[in-house]
Amino acid sequence: MRRRAAAAWVLVALAGLWGCGQGKPTGQAPQAPAAAAVPTGPGTTSSADGVEIAYTVHRVGTPTLVLVHGWMCNQGYWETQIGPLAERFGVVTVDLPGHGSSGRNRANWSIDAFGNDVAAVITHLGLPKVIVAGHSMGGLVAVAAARALPGKVIGVIGVDTLHDAGRRYNPEEVERLLAGLEQAFVPTCTGFVRGMFVPGSDAALMDRITGDMCSGPGEIGVALLRAYVAFDLAGAFAAAGVPIRAINADLWPTNLEGNRALADFDAMILKGYGHFLMQEAPEELARAMVETAAAIATAHAGGPAPPA
Repeated sequence: MRRRAAAAWVLVALAGLWGCGQGKPTGQAPQAPAAAAVPTGPGTTSSADGVEIAYTVHRVGTPTLVLVHGWMCNQGYWETQIGPLAERFGVVTVDLPGHGSSGRNRANWSIDAFGNDVAAVITHLGLPKVIVAGHSMGGLVAVAAARALPGKVIGVIGVDTLHDAGRRYNPEEVERLLAGLEQAFVPTCTGFVRGMFVPGSDAALMDRITGDMCSGPGEIGVALLRAYVAFDLAGAFAAAGVPIRAINADLWPTNLEGNRALADFDAMILKGYGHFLMQEAPEELARAMVETAAAIATAHAGGPAPPA
């Protein structure tokens, strides 16, 4: 049980890295349009290393929530949150490179590179005030994006992530997981993803998410896992310079005191759910995200929250 728990903690950090589909590089990124000229719908821009990044503008507004998925997932995992959030804020979803419709032609995978990818989308769209929300690994990416864009990112919201910024993983457990993924990606991935649900979770949902996440190229999944474990989250917390909030399930504990020693941090705990809150608790999560984003916007503006 201890080995499984430790390994599950490793993958929780990763629960959203890759998805399906493949993009094509486009070369240099175009200049950012004026915010008023941003069209709704799908679009693409390029990363600093020439990887195409797919995104979708669901609503134009200030502040804008930029939603980042986790390991082996894609922007579609936010489907149930878009409507409620778009009633109050601008909303943009992103496919990280190696996921969904974005490109895979990257030599070196890192959380900081992903943070810069999100920053590239924000800059390309000319978004003046942004709250970056990330699920699982996407939470680390959100913190990295905040560090990369001081002044534009006004807050971070993690969804079942950022449990303990100072956590250190057991190297033996990490290597055991990596070896399993390298030797037999699908069965190893399947076991770990299923470990992110709770007793009573919907069986069809478990099958769908497990099949989706574990269908991608194992070499990218392993590279991203190494990047996750190597990322200095404590340093990124301290350097982000914005409020960091988490909306977490109670499947794993959240270290409030440890995180608060590093940054302006707080957390809301949704009890009785597994890792995939977007699918398991869509309405409860949507309310929590609207409340959290409105509080961040209010604190930044020094006035009333944006009107509904």
